[in-house]
Amino acid sequence: MKKLVLIAIVTILVWNCKEKEKKSESRNEMEVTEIREDVPRLEKGCYGYDKNSNVVLFEIEKTTGPVSGNLTYQLDGKDKNTGKFEGTFKDSRLIGTCTFMSEGKESSREVAFKVKEGQLIEGYGELNEDGTSFKTMIPLTSRPRCP
Repeated sequence: MKKLVLIAIVTILVWNCKEKEKKSESRNEMEVTEIREDVPRLEKGCYGYDKNSNVVLFEIEKTTGPVSGNLTYQLDGKDKNTGKFEGTFKDSRLIGTCTFMSEGKESSREVAFKVKEGQLIEGYGELNEDGTSFKTMIPLTSRPRCP
């Protein structure tokens, strides 16, 4: 009789342990489940804006490592600027420096874009004293220059 009770207790303990292992495995599987959101990607190619006599063309040639390409501004009432862009792409933001020729002189300035729905939206902000870089990087979605 004692043997029968002992066997019953051991069987119940083994059964309970197996149930706990199954529950534990189920929890681990749930913890591993990943939630993926669509992360904006930067694609090679031409991006452009043409409205009210203002034209901006950005041809992205390289998207890995430092991002590079050609950037042209032809704004109404201003000289046309064509230059080389080099920068970095992180968290849907493309930030870098454009080196261009204007009035026979080489200049550079910081530019920033946000990738949204396959488009580049240019950011803006207050520039430093010589107008070559942003004083403070502001959220690029606040007031874009071009749609």
